[in-house]
Amino acid sequence: MPRFSLSAFGLAVCIVSAPAYGFDALNFDTPGMDEDLRSQLKSNAALTEAQADNRSAGADVLAAALSDYGILLETLYAAGYYGGTVSIRIDGREAADIALLSTPETVTRVDVTVTTGPKFKFGETNVAPVTPETEMPEGFKRGQTARAPLIGDAADAAIEGWRADGHAKAEIAAQRVTANHVDHLINVNLRVAPGPELRFGRLVTVNDSYVRTAALRRIAGLPSGERFDPDELKRVSNRLTRTGAFSSVTLREAETPNADGTLDIELTVTDAKPRRFGFGAELSSLEGLTLSTFWLHRNVAGGAERFRIDAEVSDISNSVDGIDASITARLEVPGAVGPDTDAYFQAAISREREPAYDLDSLELAAGLTRRYNEDLTAEIGIGYQFSKTKDDLGTREFHLVTLPLSLTYDKRDNDLDPRNGYYISADATPFADVAGDGGSGLRLYGDLRGYYGLGEADRTVLAGRLQIGSVIGPSITETQPDFLFYSGGAGTVRGQPYQSLDIDLGGGISSGGLSFIGFSGEIRQDVGKSFGVVAFADIGYVGEDQVPGSNGDWHAGAGLGVRYQTGLGPLRFDVAAPVGGDTGKGVQIYLGIGQSF
Repeated sequence: MPRFSLSAFGLAVCIVSAPAYGFDALNFDTPGMDEDLRSQLKSNAALTEAQADNRSAGADVLAAALSDYGILLETLYAAGYYGGTVSIRIDGREAADIALLSTPETVTRVDVTVTTGPKFKFGETNVAPVTPETEMPEGFKRGQTARAPLIGDAADAAIEGWRADGHAKAEIAAQRVTANHVDHLINVNLRVAPGPELRFGRLVTVNDSYVRTAALRRIAGLPSGERFDPDELKRVSNRLTRTGAFSSVTLREAETPNADGTLDIELTVTDAKPRRFGFGAELSSLEGLTLSTFWLHRNVAGGAERFRIDAEVSDISNSVDGIDASITARLEVPGAVGPDTDAYFQAAISREREPAYDLDSLELAAGLTRRYNEDLTAEIGIGYQFSKTKDDLGTREFHLVTLPLSLTYDKRDNDLDPRNGYYISADATPFADVAGDGGSGLRLYGDLRGYYGLGEADRTVLAGRLQIGSVIGPSITETQPDFLFYSGGAGTVRGQPYQSLDIDLGGGISSGGLSFIGFSGEIRQDVGKSFGVVAFADIGYVGEDQVPGSNGDWHAGAGLGVRYQTGLGPLRFDVAAPVGGDTGKGVQIYLGIGQSF
């Protein structure tokens, strides 16, 4: 199986000035070849790229042609053809026969002729020894088409099988791959050297970082002394990357194991810029404009901590209610209690002027965030919240001690534009009013979202969302207003005015409910490369009782939207109107970044 090599030619070619247009003709002659393989050959060819780039200088075209001998043969091998031929003629001369000193100044025509020869199948496929758990790639067996990449995949599978069993230095010790051109067979014999079973040694920092070495090791959580596991290295890398303190994280196994059977891991990090800021905006025709910004300081005290301040002003230009404003400061300490448990400390001040109530509050909280794997996260905390409220029930003060608990399971393929997967979030917040006008109880809230892509590249997406909540314990009049449930607006029922569905307590008094159910459904369809259209419908139900779905009322909205893909996620523009209930009329417009859910 001969191959042409470029190594003998080098790169010392004198490039002369050339016209700004490419050669006139590039012809591919592939007798008897199926269209898929022909298309792949043309796509892979360097000459195709040279013509598209309008390169006609002789040196450029000759270099592309010489590389294509190998590229086209490898393409044939990948399809199972090992007896093919490749001819490339530049203005009638075989490219391989053109001396470098006789390179033409310009080229007008290139003719490429490729024949496949017979298709080869696998004969012997011996790879040994392998672990019992090792699975060879599909198609790597006697009688199957001998696609060349499968041989490399089989070698990789054998090595990774041993590495997963603790043999970090497993390698291919010997290989014999032969082509039988009489019987059109490829025989593969690979001998694997597993090497000794090794344990993790030390985490060795290779370069300097503003993050302390002790903090790097604490956050990484390399299990020194335990059996080597490549999956554990991925977890170490992910823990360091999640801190946001590094723009790159590289782990490399030491070349030689230690005498005690351990293997050191070398860590190289590149510090990220310590400070960052950003902003966002969202617009609703009824709720007005929302502006938000944040300032982030990474590695505040040398332990990869994150200190972030968020500020938001909403309901700007809203003629119905006043302007809402909030500012939140949060400090996160990675690896505070083990490598997968972070600590957080948070303070927030907010001013809310909602349709149903006014609220001014101060909140202090601290807690722990535990990441069980890449999808499952849990959080527990303790907090204190002071708030002063004014609504139809009068002016009241609340002094709440809270124990917020949350669990999040995120299997979406993309946070801002999911096309497959699902998302589950559950919150439980026990609370007690220790010195105010409220009662004690438990607030529950769940958010379930699902996505299913249809067609080529999932260009059609079915999306659904279920929200459910309940306040257990106190009555409506004993519950802080922002702990109650309302419906209407971008987060619940589009097309209905914001918080337009509540509970009528009689005597001209209204309030939020003790329970809530919300359903949302969308059909998302891509149109072209950058645009998309969406049809959606939302339903919301607010109940006076603690049991969702009882003793309450419902409303609904529906509409259409347009999406435009940006580097930050899809730009969202929705138009919706009421289709059920008596809480609103007219059309509502929503504008923001990312899908609605």
